[in-house]
Amino acid sequence: MAEGNNKRNIKASKELKCAVAKKCGGCDYINSPYDKHVKEKLELANKLIKKYGKFDRIISMSNPYHYRNKVSAVFGFENKKIISGTYEKNSHRVVDTKNCLIEDKKASEIIQTIKKMCISFKIKAYDEDSGFGFLRHVLIRVGKKSGQIMVVLVTSNVIFPNKNAFIKVLRGEHPEITTIVQNVNNKNTSMVLGDREIVMYGKGYITDELCGLTFKISPKSFYQVNRDQTEKLYAQAIEYAGLEGDEVLLDAYSGIGTIGLIASKSVKEVISVELNKDAHKDAITNAKINNIKNVKFYNADATAFINDLAAAGEKIDVVILDPPRTGSTEEFIAAIGRLKPKKVVYVSCNPETLARDLESFKRQRYGFEKGMVFDCFCHTGHVEGVCLLKRM
Repeated sequence: MAEGNNKRNIKASKELKCAVAKKCGGCDYINSPYDKHVKEKLELANKLIKKYGKFDRIISMSNPYHYRNKVSAVFGFENKKIISGTYEKNSHRVVDTKNCLIEDKKASEIIQTIKKMCISFKIKAYDEDSGFGFLRHVLIRVGKKSGQIMVVLVTSNVIFPNKNAFIKVLRGEHPEITTIVQNVNNKNTSMVLGDREIVMYGKGYITDELCGLTFKISPKSFYQVNRDQTEKLYAQAIEYAGLEGDEVLLDAYSGIGTIGLIASKSVKEVISVELNKDAHKDAITNAKINNIKNVKFYNADATAFINDLAAAGEKIDVVILDPPRTGSTEEFIAAIGRLKPKKVVYVSCNPETLARDLESFKRQRYGFEKGMVFDCFCHTGHVEGVCLLKRM
């Protein structure tokens, strides 16, 4: 059964239609009734994991539009006119978009303003084929709770013509912008962000509130794109962990520390391990911002780290893992088997790789107890899930 006001959802899906959905390919279900495809997501997720267990239900949204707090627009040309939007599915042709129905409204407005400013400031969009042009992407990050907004201008060159005037005009149009960062990406790559960052205005980061805590969000930070659904997802993950206050919790693939920091008040100690150096630094900062002192942060490969813990005979009661869409690995899951925690809480953004990993966990004597899915990527084919695994 899907939670949410289905009558409202059906009405909304009839009123809101996307003209470029077929070209873009980002929102497979945007022009179909919301309650219908939410039901389909639950059925598909359960079909994938039926060998191991069943998800109880799917948690949907009452208003499944304009939820994305991270918006990335690629800039290009079409008929000698500057355009911005997303790449057409399975190609590098830019689909010009103006009012995406899943992106934050203010972020979309700012991108349209920048597109107009490119004409008046004579800024050329980057051409992938020739390697000429200046502006490659614009990335907007919005703190849905804090209201703070970061604009990241991804350029092919460090020299930004008329930089001060550009910032003044942009902030004049959108005074709600709290920071502007130039990211320099001069490589022939499909990656959006380059290595060099120059703060043009503000602090170079924003903060947002999640589950009662404040988190620092830098241009490269991983932060869930649907804040409201993420609060529900993380709350469920921690509820599944069944924490009583005296446990040692391992937070693997910890990113900027969100899950471990949120769970910290319910355990004796949290051990947080993350390979990405930028995310690791942000996690330490986030602990300081929230005055949390019972979390230890390690910048390391999670598999090697867990193997070291097991070899040293360290006792871990619960492991929470939130791997990327590709899922975890056989080696990581084998390391969990050596560590032998009583419970594993698996947060997944891909039911297909979750199903594969459940088989690996089964070989390590961990069985599926219960689970739930969350529609964090409304109108797309993606869905988040969380499940509790117990040692058999």
